[in-house]
Amino acid sequence: MAREASRILVVAHRTARDPSLVDAVTQRASESPAEFTLLVPAVAHGFHRIVDPEDHCCDEAMAALDAAIPVLSEAAGSPITGLIGSHDPFAAVWDALNAGGHDEVIVSTQPSRISRWLHIDLPHRIAALGVPVTHVTAGGERAAIVAPVPLRAAA
Repeated sequence: MAREASRILVVAHRTARDPSLVDAVTQRASESPAEFTLLVPAVAHGFHRIVDPEDHCCDEAMAALDAAIPVLSEAAGSPITGLIGSHDPFAAVWDALNAGGHDEVIVSTQPSRISRWLHIDLPHRIAALGVPVTHVTAGGERAAIVAPVPLRAAA
């Protein structure tokens, strides 16, 4: 009987083609059958980050998707799908997890000294949603597995 493929959500933007992420996708694909989706949160710059982020969002994210999908598809050994999410990276992941039924998440960030995603603790916030998270940092910093946080029962 064929084993069902796990659905892996890969979250990246500026690091979507980084060798550390490519290695993480290659490693995960070699462990067991998997289907990958690349989520690139939209980016608004300057004043638009506050006033109308959804209206000025998608050109940069689309360029990141277009550049990364062939590289990550090769790493995965099969075609991956891509999607653009909300300008809020946590909201983008939340939406993708609710819509897509993903089993795991790989988050790729810039190094800790410059990563906005690490300043908002994105990998741990995603793990709090109950999915295993692998955190990969561009530039060769070590990857970390972030265990899902068990939900507390109401007292």
